[in-house]
Amino acid sequence: MAALFRVSRTLSLRWSRRVDLAFVSSRSMASKTPVGFVGLGNMGSPMAKNLLKNGYPVIATDVFPGSCKELQDMGAQVVDSPGEVAEKADRIITMLPSSPNVIEVYTGPNGILKKVKKGTLLIDSSTIDPSVTKEMALAAEKMGAVFMDAPVSGGVGAASMAKLTFMVGGVKEEYNAAQELLTCMGANVVYCGQVGTGQAAKICNNMLLAIGMIGTAETMNLGIRLGLDPKLLAQILNMSSGRCWSSDTYNPVPGVMEGVPSANNYQGGFGTTLMAKETVSSVR
Repeated sequence: MAALFRVSRTLSLRWSRRVDLAFVSSRSMASKTPVGFVGLGNMGSPMAKNLLKNGYPVIATDVFPGSCKELQDMGAQVVDSPGEVAEKADRIITMLPSSPNVIEVYTGPNGILKKVKKGTLLIDSSTIDPSVTKEMALAAEKMGAVFMDAPVSGGVGAASMAKLTFMVGGVKEEYNAAQELLTCMGANVVYCGQVGTGQAAKICNNMLLAIGMIGTAETMNLGIRLGLDPKLLAQILNMSSGRCWSSDTYNPVPGVMEGVPSANNYQGGFGTTLMAKETVSSVR
C-alpha cells in the first residue's frame, strides 16, 4: 500500500507541475496580444521591429505606405489608418514628428480616438509640447482609454539596438503595463510622474544635448582651423574634462567615428529643426 501511495503521489506531483507549466505558458501567450504602432519613420520603424523580435504581433500604419513594407515583410499586419489600428489592438504606441501630427493621429477624422476601445493603453513616444500631451490624455480619458507619454532618448542607433531610454508620464497604476512593452525597445524605462512629466524630462535632456552639440561643433571647428587633426582632437577631448556625449558617442565631424550621422552625410540624425521646434514650443 505504501508503494502504491508513493507512486500515486509522484504521478500527482508530476501532473500538478504539468498543469502549472501549462498555465504559465498560456498566460505568457496571452500577454503577447497584438500591439498597434503608428509612425514608422527613422525611430518608429526600428522600435516596431524590436516588438516583433520579442514575439509581439504588430499592427502598423504610416502616412507614407512605403515606410511599412520592411515591417510587413517581417510579419507585421499593415492597415490604412490609425483608426483601423485602434479597432484591432488595445495597446498602441505612436512615434510621430511633431505636436500637429500627434493631434491629427489621435483626434483626426481617421484618428485613434474615433475607434478606440475602452481600456486601451495609448503610449505616445513622440517628443512634443507637454500641453498637447495633457490635451490628448484628457481626450483619451473621455473615451475610456489611458494615455501615457513616453518620449525617448538615444537616437536611431539606440532604437535599432533596443537601447533607448524612455521617460514615462501617466497614471502610475498603468506603468507596469507600459513597461512590459517599452523594455522590448529600450535599456532604460523611467517613471517620471503624472502625464506630461515624461515630455518635461525629455525637453530638459534635449536642451542640454543641444548645448553640448553646439559646443562640440564649435570646439572641433576651432581645432581644425588651428591645424589639429580632428580624430586626434576628439581623442584628447574624450580623455579630458571637455568629454561629453556629443564628443565621444555622436561626434559631429565627418571621419571621426563610424555609425553616426556625420559619417553618412548627416542622414538619419536628429535635425536642428526638430530640436528647435521641441525646445521653443515647450518653454513658451
